[in-house]
Amino acid sequence: MDKPSGLLSVPGRGEDKQDCAASRVQARFPEALVVHRLDMATSGLLVFARSPEMQRLLSDAFATRRVEKRYVAVLGGLVEADEQAIDLPLLTDWPNRPRQMVCHQRGKPSQTLLRVLERDTARQQTRVELLPLTGRSHQLRVHCLAIGHPILGDALYAPPALQQAAPRLLLHACQLGLPALGEVPALQLQSTPPF
Repeated sequence: MDKPSGLLSVPGRGEDKQDCAASRVQARFPEALVVHRLDMATSGLLVFARSPEMQRLLSDAFATRRVEKRYVAVLGGLVEADEQAIDLPLLTDWPNRPRQMVCHQRGKPSQTLLRVLERDTARQQTRVELLPLTGRSHQLRVHCLAIGHPILGDALYAPPALQQAAPRLLLHACQLGLPALGEVPALQLQSTPPF
């Protein structure tokens, strides 16, 4: 599924949070099972399994980092290095949930590769490709903030001017590379960012 920004991946608490990617997919494929999630504000590719066995295989592939994930984002400011590895441990910011934070003492290891796609000097923005090597909550958002370049439209982490610079979070899951699983061959899924 190509999830739009603003749609939950799975149902939330309360009657008003039942519309989600899982319920929409299950309306067409009742046997569909959740494999992974995207933040509500993030758009892009979501994979569902159509059997418990495939759900187990896919979930294991995600957990063991055999799925290649690529995102496109637009960041505030001009990122200097064309490529960089961000290796900063993350921890839930309990007093400010659902926010996450960098914590060198108790954080879980978190790595992201960043590659500049385009610099817009007039707007002082940088379009980047992000490859998460780990899968922590809000990892890409916090890593970009930590290097001084929050994602445009990020209501949780960007300063007000960058929150208002876009009508939504400019983060899109544009590619998933799935490994061969049993009888199913390796597969590359792609989606074009809507921004």
